[in-house]
Amino acid sequence: MKKLYAFALSITPYLLHAQANKNDTLNEVVVTGTMKEMTRKDSPIPVEVITSKFFQKNPTPSLFEAVGMVNGIQPQLNCNVCNTGDIHINGMEGPYTMILIDGMPIVSALSTVYGLSGIPNSIVERIEVVKGPASSLYGSEAMGGIINVITKAPVKAPTISADVFVTSWKEYSADASVKFRLGNSHNLLGINYFNYSNAIDKNKDYFTDVTLQNRISVFDKWSLVRKHNRLASIAGRYVWEDRWGGQLNWSPAYKGSDSIYGETIATRRWEIIGQYQLPFKERIMTQVSYNSHWQDSYYGTVPYKANQQVFFGQVYYDKQLNIKHSILTGASFRYTWYDDNTPATKTADGDGNQPAITPLPGVFIQEEWTISPKHKLLGGYRYDYDKNHGSVHSPRLAYKWSPDAVNTLRASLGTGYRVVNLFTEDHAALTGAREVIITEKLDPERSYNGNLNYTFKTNIGTSLLGLDATGFYSYFTNKINADLDTDPNKIIYDNLKGYAISRGVSLNTDIAFAFPLKMILGVTYMDVYQMEENATGQLEKSVQLHAPKWSGNFVVSYTLPMQLTIDFTGKINGPMRLPVLTNDYRPEYSPWYCIANIQLTKKFNKGIEIYGGVKNLLNFVPANPIMRPYDPFDKYVNDPVNNPYGYTFDPAYNYASLQGIRGFAGVRYTIR
Repeated sequence: MKKLYAFALSITPYLLHAQANKNDTLNEVVVTGTMKEMTRKDSPIPVEVITSKFFQKNPTPSLFEAVGMVNGIQPQLNCNVCNTGDIHINGMEGPYTMILIDGMPIVSALSTVYGLSGIPNSIVERIEVVKGPASSLYGSEAMGGIINVITKAPVKAPTISADVFVTSWKEYSADASVKFRLGNSHNLLGINYFNYSNAIDKNKDYFTDVTLQNRISVFDKWSLVRKHNRLASIAGRYVWEDRWGGQLNWSPAYKGSDSIYGETIATRRWEIIGQYQLPFKERIMTQVSYNSHWQDSYYGTVPYKANQQVFFGQVYYDKQLNIKHSILTGASFRYTWYDDNTPATKTADGDGNQPAITPLPGVFIQEEWTISPKHKLLGGYRYDYDKNHGSVHSPRLAYKWSPDAVNTLRASLGTGYRVVNLFTEDHAALTGAREVIITEKLDPERSYNGNLNYTFKTNIGTSLLGLDATGFYSYFTNKINADLDTDPNKIIYDNLKGYAISRGVSLNTDIAFAFPLKMILGVTYMDVYQMEENATGQLEKSVQLHAPKWSGNFVVSYTLPMQLTIDFTGKINGPMRLPVLTNDYRPEYSPWYCIANIQLTKKFNKGIEIYGGVKNLLNFVPANPIMRPYDPFDKYVNDPVNNPYGYTFDPAYNYASLQGIRGFAGVRYTIR
């Protein structure tokens, strides 16, 4: 009996932990799917929630890398030299993903590259992910999905939080935040610093394997205490970053020259976001944001100097009409000013400069109808007017059925649209390896989407089991097509003469056992392709670049005595189509590969944690990432003996980081 009693005492914390996890998961408050707070189980739009604790199982210096742990999301590096990248959701390129901070869109095309870089991890409460269209609420850029970074409320944040780690490749990352109160307001200040100055060339191609970077980011959020708990907050962020990659003997003296190849990017970006609830009995919210992005870059001999400024304002009215009906309606205005040194801002005669000015007003409405405790229906519609493209309509319909507390089925239909700026979105348009050709005036892209989501959460004995399965389908018209195959020296853009499809299924499973083992497993199958007219007018199928049919992720955590935790994490990708040259000796499809990591964390008293481990345990590194690295300026291409196929320099053959196995160690400190 004593042994049984002791055993019961030993497993009780884990049983309580499993039950708490279940309740927390079901009752998490989300805002992204409907622009209003509700529990995750009540939302008719499926929303994935990733907490900051989840990302600590594989520490990274930026959220751009961290979101790679999420099933169906792929941070894709677009160049093996400068290492700029974007976020792919369900195989769709980065510009189809809208990045939000606290529900406010970082409304600029450059956000797909820089939106998740330099956000201090210490100020992040959680990340909400919506896969699928959200243009009916958020407008342009929300065609493929949304990543909403929810920062900590200053009043609830830890007093002090710090996280510092270093890797065996001599990467240094420091992240810290502090909160304090001044009068009637609470403040949260976060700082992130990352430095990597160690040029490494493991694959012996005389190019840096990883871009050298120096970055600092400051985030400051103020929250005002008001009567009746009305909301009022303002936040600002400043990002300063310099990076370069290229031949090992490159230095700033060679910037823009054709003797030693390098790609260098200097970025200065600042943002202001704020929200204020008007002092009325009804819930009326105003939101504003402003961001300014300055970039000075050289891609070999090609300069790219750009300045973009975006203002966004929005007001919406959230009203519970009665016990069954609620309505949310509002209006927004986006103003974009963009100037650069490319053909994008040339005058019609090509002799002068004319910055692009794009106003985009819009109105939207959404109604939520609770038909019964088990059935909920949501309808939404948005109207935008673009001076170049005219009226744009974006309807959405969603349905949720919860027959019991264990099962939930969600279905949604909607449309999306996007206005494209190639030079701020697509690194291929900037690389010094190819000439940009735009064959026609580009029309906005449109999509028609459908999702079906099923969730199942229950206790099996003393364990918790959760399943989340989603089927998705998107049909695109006017898709912007980047032709890398016709001419190896050119990248040719035009609207797709045909259509494009993104379809597939994903499955997420989380299991919390009665003993201290927890597993999160995910797998995604997708088929992303386009059908385009060939020279004879027939439709031909072309598989989307960088979109693996199969991918998956895993997180396995086990808690040992003495507050020790082992985390085994990883990402598995199947073959994906890659941009190859004519008669390329490199395979058109990447191999199966796995990036696996292991970490051991020890918790001490007084909020101290020490952790360490190994990244890329299997030491996987892509082969032949750069074509002709010894001739980056194509000075010796016309050599029929040594170069019979006319290969040219090309750094775009990328499907995984060139960083091999490396160790890391760090310390966290938190004062509540």
